[in-house]
Amino acid sequence: MVNNNFKGALLALLALGIFATHDVVVKMLGRGFSPFQIIFFASLISFPMVTLILLRDRAGGSLRPNNPRWVAMRTVMTLITGIAAFYAFSHLPLAQTYSILFASPLLITVMAIPILGERVRLRRWAAVVVGLVGVLVVLRPGAVPLSMGHLAALTAAVCGAFATVIVRKIGNQERPLVLMIYPMTANFLFTGAALPFVYQPMTITELGLMAVIALFGLTASYLSILAYRLGEAVIVAPMQYSQMLWAIGYGWFLFGESVDTYTLIGAAIIIASGLYIVLRESRAGNSENTPVLQSQGRAETVTTPRGSILQRLLNPGARGER
Repeated sequence: MVNNNFKGALLALLALGIFATHDVVVKMLGRGFSPFQIIFFASLISFPMVTLILLRDRAGGSLRPNNPRWVAMRTVMTLITGIAAFYAFSHLPLAQTYSILFASPLLITVMAIPILGERVRLRRWAAVVVGLVGVLVVLRPGAVPLSMGHLAALTAAVCGAFATVIVRKIGNQERPLVLMIYPMTANFLFTGAALPFVYQPMTITELGLMAVIALFGLTASYLSILAYRLGEAVIVAPMQYSQMLWAIGYGWFLFGESVDTYTLIGAAIIIASGLYIVLRESRAGNSENTPVLQSQGRAETVTTPRGSILQRLLNPGARGER
């Protein structure tokens, strides 16, 4: 088991490095293109690859969801998450963007109470409060002007957490095909409708970078699945915070971004709170649903599908989300 945990952790680190590179390409393209255009072409390019995955769903039944309201809400939340995250990566320093997105486990913990019936005891509540203080340290409202990029990152964290908890609620009641195809279709139609208003001509190189986003997103999602298959979630899940190292390195080397002290302190507080919640959920009797521990990966976008859903498509015998 120790060896498997080590391999799982290494695979997770590799996946997260590719995810970080995916985000860097989004940031590079975001300097000249709208998030709507980036998402549209990235999803268009990824469609053949995703279609091959969707064809693995041999389960009988229609595409009509068993929980239409929840599926519709998840579709909207996933759509907003993708647009907001792409905008945030395009307009904020990488380290700031990741710091705010790292608040997602805190929000999942809170949302799991009304949606999953999760019981959160005092210690986890304290971790959530401390983590949200860390978000305030990063944002420093009143001390520095808050931009649309900050609002977009916060929106992505909230909506991504909401979409994750919904999957935890209805995952076993819906075909994975249903859970993936509705957000994909909504992304394609919505960004396609917006494209005439934001379109900018692209070179072959820029179109190639759109393909890189699609390829890296799916590759990293698949490696993340392998990591969770090999290692225990309590070992693999904390690896997500390694993205901060990639953010600092990429930000300095490619974009000339420096990381201020407040961002580092705030990120450290948020990460410590998230790690504490993961450890608390991993202990027997502390969490009935383990909503953070079993979420498998980062916020879902059209180029980075939900890991648990993708796993069920690739491995039909795998258990879904509770």
